[in-house]
Amino acid sequence: MADKTLDAKGLNCPLPILRAKKAINEISPGQTLEVLATDPGAVADFAAFCRTTGNELMESGQTGNVYRFVIKKV
Repeated sequence: MADKTLDAKGLNCPLPILRAKKAINEISPGQTLEVLATDPGAVADFAAFCRTTGNELMESGQTGNVYRFVIKKV
């Protein structure tokens, strides 16, 4: 279970990333953020987001048209 969940369903790029950045700043290092999104571009966006910020993409998956990402703040 993630420490915080961000529902970004229905939002298009770049809003899921911008909201995730704000949400990750509100948690402590070692905590996790779960992001739910429906934008297919989110898959590449969140991989790049984690590479550039140094945070860890712990999980990534898809159920129907909803993409789920779990990011650990480092």
